[in-house]
Parts: sequence; structure tokens; C-alpha cells
Amino acid sequence: MVARQVTDTLTIDIYSDVMCPWCLIGYGQLTKALAELEGEIAAEIRWRPFELNPQMPLEGEEQETHLQRKYRRSAEEGAAIRGQMKAIAEGAGVSLTFEGQGDPPPAMMWNTRDCHKLLAFALEQAGPGVQTALKLALFRAHFNHRANLSDRTVLLDMAAQCGLHREAAKAALDDPDLEARVLAEEAQAWDMNISGVPAMIVEGKFLIPGAQAPEVYVNALRRVAEKSRAAG
Repeated sequence: MVARQVTDTLTIDIYSDVMCPWCLIGYGQLTKALAELEGEIAAEIRWRPFELNPQMPLEGEEQETHLQRKYRRSAEEGAAIRGQMKAIAEGAGVSLTFEGQGDPPPAMMWNTRDCHKLLAFALEQAGPGVQTALKLALFRAHFNHRANLSDRTVLLDMAAQCGLHREAAKAALDDPDLEARVLAEEAQAWDMNISGVPAMIVEGKFLIPGAQAPEVYVNALRRVAEKSRAAG
């Protein structure tokens, strides 16, 4: 069967944090929706910064301890939520399961400021495709390999693996202007009343909050495409 010619390309800015499992799940669901819309609607995806824990120290914090304190939930409640979340992730075609060798190290929460700076650098220097490749690599490193995402050596290795110039990426992490742009984008998210992630802004003005089912994304993207054509 010959696919229909693409008639609409929409920009989707995804406010997200690498520590957020729902952000990975939401991306998986969005990918399913875009596969269903192939030949009808295409998307240019750009990742925007949102730090869930901007005050997190560089040494990080054990994940379950952090979540129990932040959400006042018991260990049993946390285990039940993790089980449900892993099942939803599998349905979305993504994984939150440790895939390394041997016993898994403790799941941690990290300071992600450098992750966001590196993602902003990737978008500016190499475009949305490379930025998405880096974002997915960061998700894998965190959820599947439990890497230390506060460690700049880890981040620079991942940047190089995604085709970015290592020394340029290193300079970007020390660039105060780049950090200021990241913080400005985070402030802009709050100005748009984004207080949780994922939050997807389609064509700069249509908000889709949270990790939705694929059919929700399909319907929303079709409505935006229709509105964009009518305004065009």
C-alpha cells in the first residue's frame, strides 16, 4: 500500500525532564500516534527544559527515598505504582526496566541542569533529530542503565556517541549564556502555566498536557492541522 503524501508538518515542543518516567511514556505514545498518522501528519519534535528538582545536589538522592519524602507515600505504595508504570511503559513501546549486568545499582534521582544544557546545545548545533537521539540516549542511560547523569564525563560520552563534537559540548556546559537560555525557557514554561511534565506545545500554542493515549494524540494533532490549514 502506497502511503499518502504528507500534507502537514507540525512542530511539537515537549517540556520534559530526563528523570520523568511519564515523559518517556508520553513520547512512546506520541510515536505510536505519529506512526498511525504517517502520510497525513509529520512532526518536528523539539525538547524543552523542565527541571523537576532544580535544587537536587550533584550527588543525587536515592529514588525511593526522594519519592517517599516528596509525595508522602509508603514503600508499598511506591512498589505498586512502579509496577503499574512499567506495565504502561511496555504498552507504549518503551522500557523502564534495568538492563545491565548483575544486580542493579540503586535507582537515583540526579540534578539534570547539565542534561538540559546539553540538549539545548544539541538542538542549536545539530537540529531536532540529533537532539531527540540524545534525549532518548539520556532516558536509556537513566532508566535502563542507571548511569550518573550528574557526571559530565558520562554526558560528554553520550554527546559524542550522538555525533556531537565532544570539546564543543564541554564548552557548552560551561557557557553561562546557554545556561541563561535554559533557565529562560523554564521560566517561560511556568508563564504558560506548565507545572508538570510531559507538556507538549503544538505549533507554539496548542497544549497537550500529560502522557496521553495514542488516540488522544492522533485526534489532537488532526484538530491542530485542521486549524492551521483554516488559518493558513
